[in-house]
Amino acid sequence: MTVIEAARMLGAVVQSDDRYKEYVKCKDANDKDETLQNLIGEFNLVRQNLAMESDKPEGEKNDEKVKELTVKMHKAYDDVMSNENMAAFTMAKQGMDKLMSEINTILTYSVEGADPKTCPSEPPAAECSGNCASCGGCG
Repeated sequence: MTVIEAARMLGAVVQSDDRYKEYVKCKDANDKDETLQNLIGEFNLVRQNLAMESDKPEGEKNDEKVKELTVKMHKAYDDVMSNENMAAFTMAKQGMDKLMSEINTILTYSVEGADPKTCPSEPPAAECSGNCASCGGCG
């Protein structure tokens, strides 16, 4: 078996995992939720308007309008995130992200020479702050 064949098998196993199934179910529910899609559309529109206003040169930018749009954007974001389908999707995505992180950690340890059968599935706490912006190591 080649590495690519093993990766394809792993992909199939991931798709049989309950976390994956929940993720797909919640994603589909989001896609079909017209109210949520409208809320996301409103959020994106306000965000785009804020970006356009913020990008104007200093003499043309309306600081009051930027503040107003910022408040509107935060409200629109809160509306999206308080939707029950989005809340369920967020939880399901966290489960998938954790699964993918565990897989990546095992692969990383294995590439570094560790025994894939016994190496940890989570990075050592000292190496991972959980804030990817400060690190390029998982990539």
